Amino acid sequence: TPEPHLVSYFPLVDAAVGKVLLVDHRNAGLWLPAGGHVEPGEHPRATVEREAREELDVDAELLVPEPVFITVTQTREQRPVHTDVSLWYLLSGEASRPLAFDPGELHGVRWFAPSEVPYERAEPHLARFLSKLSARGLLRPARPFSD
Repeated sequence: TPEPHLVSYFPLVDAAVGKVLLVDHRNAGLWLPAGGHVEPGEHPRATVEREAREELDVDAELLVPEPVFITVTQTREQRPVHTDVSLWYLLSGEASRPLAFDPGELHGVRWFAPSEVPYERAEPHLARFLSKLSARGLLRPARPFSD
């Protein structure tokens, strides 16, 4: 795809327990929301559906039909360095339900409360995103967030 790349992220959220699912991405070397690059001619929401099956073996249950957050990020660790324009869709998830994941793409997956996220090794916009979710009552923050 041409520069910049269009990405669909889809964090799974379990509002009942105040946790979000993140993936430990092999290539990026970061904890990220699940997601992937939008294929040419593909609608970003279709990317969410496809990647949810490929990465986590789940059906995408969108909480809202449109993106809830948009970010622009220059990759740090991936080569070649490029810019990602990321549309963040929100999926419903259950932290108690076991998940399969693609070990070729991911080191692992884990449910995090906002206070547990290793922000020093996470997607750079994640703290701001989780803060906004907390402000809307979708996550119960265990500590205050800064923007």
